[in-house]
Amino acid sequence: MARKLRLQFEGAIYHVTMRGVERRRLFDDDRDRARFVRRIGEAVEDLGIRLYLYCLMTNHVHLLVETPQANLSRFMHKIQTAYTVYYNRRHGRAGHLMQGRFGAKVVDGDAYLLALSRYIHLNPVYVGSAKARSLEDRRTMLRDYAWSSYRGYAGLGESAAFVDEAPILALVEASAEKRRRTYRRYVELGLAERDTEFLGVLHDSQWGIGDKEFQESMREWHMGEAARSRRIEDVSFRRATARLEPDVVLDAVATAFGMSTDVFRKRTYGCPAQSVAARLLVKYSGMTQRDVASVMGMHTGTAVCHRLKALATLLETDADLASRLTIIDRNLEASGE
Repeated sequence: MARKLRLQFEGAIYHVTMRGVERRRLFDDDRDRARFVRRIGEAVEDLGIRLYLYCLMTNHVHLLVETPQANLSRFMHKIQTAYTVYYNRRHGRAGHLMQGRFGAKVVDGDAYLLALSRYIHLNPVYVGSAKARSLEDRRTMLRDYAWSSYRGYAGLGESAAFVDEAPILALVEASAEKRRRTYRRYVELGLAERDTEFLGVLHDSQWGIGDKEFQESMREWHMGEAARSRRIEDVSFRRATARLEPDVVLDAVATAFGMSTDVFRKRTYGCPAQSVAARLLVKYSGMTQRDVASVMGMHTGTAVCHRLKALATLLETDADLASRLTIIDRNLEASGE
């Protein structure tokens, strides 16, 4: 069955989830968590994302984001690729870390943002053994939890610079000086009684988080985009992989090799990363070798052809390079538009 297209538009708000492959852990310790949070902050700054809140769990992550530039996929590629490379190197593993595509549901503006923020922030006390603890124990656990944006929102700790709290706090019915305290009370009421009405909306939201009218509008939009995509589909029998923007591919390669994408836009000899980028531009962006040459300063498609042949030979003996290529390849393949 074909995967649903990713709905991306300027100003969209998404509840984003990502999970470990086969439900395995994404973080082994606080060093891993700190690295992931730092990477979120860097990607927010680099790509102009508005991150409303986040919550890291052992084997999954929740984000609430707005995309003024309609660039959710690029934002998630930047985070996932960099963290996967870091995690695999640190823990001596190889292969895919995340489970397939990240989840992303469009949210119906103010009507559901406050309830969704409470749901996300309460995640740490509604999993595993935490569910069986007393109300006071869970309240203490929630207030002490260091790996979400809750402490900043609730006025219990310093707010992260990359978290934009203003839109959510503006929904709280209280004076400016009392909003954090009122928000804390609102969230912690959910410790005693869950919002079953909102949970029903959340779990039934195939097309987006909102009322029936909103979901119907999202369904119609999706159908329209799917039809448009089929009309412009490449009629050659290339591999049926969703096309990725060249910038997304170049960014993924640059992140994996720890360099700037500027390297890929000028002629550079003896640079395996540039050859990897050329290979993946052909595969995922549907570019011809001549197209790649014009983007990467190689002048001719023949030069690109020579680079790709040399790369194939190098991969036979360079295990580290082959491992990096495998990681980038799997991330790009798994999270197509």
